Amino acid sequence: MALIPGCLALLPEYASLDDPVHELRSACLAAVAWLGEDVRVIAGAQGARVASSLLAEVGTAPVTSGEAAYLIVGNGSARRSEKAPGHLDPRAVEFDEVLDRSLAKPDPDALGALELGLADELWADVGPIVEAADLLRSVGTVAVDYDDDPYGVRYWVARWE
Repeated sequence: MALIPGCLALLPEYASLDDPVHELRSACLAAVAWLGEDVRVIAGAQGARVASSLLAEVGTAPVTSGEAAYLIVGNGSARRSEKAPGHLDPRAVEFDEVLDRSLAKPDPDALGALELGLADELWADVGPIVEAADLLRSVGTVAVDYDDDPYGVRYWVARWE
């Protein structure tokens, strides 16, 4: 199981000569490739676009039935700085810290209890994370491959076994 952000800059149509999210892209592609060929995606509309694009880049496509690994697409707040897409909201850092601890532990109960109303106010795409929280109950190993907030948006790339 893996988590990647639904960052539109990861889509080919947003590519440029100078990749503004090179480290994030590399971490996402490595995590997606790590999942193998049969991957079920848990994402909103924007996240599904990103997931399909990254899966295609590693030579696979999402499946809807059968045994599969899970690719969860979500991210923290987009209101972490004055220059963030949603501008600064002082609640963003604390919200993201709770999310960070809950993903790294993992803590399915805390993830399942995330306040979706607050998440919407903070421009955080956590619906897929909340939906997938119970899948993390049997996780033994966690690897966080990317943890940063470029442009004021908190992104993680994580893998769980």
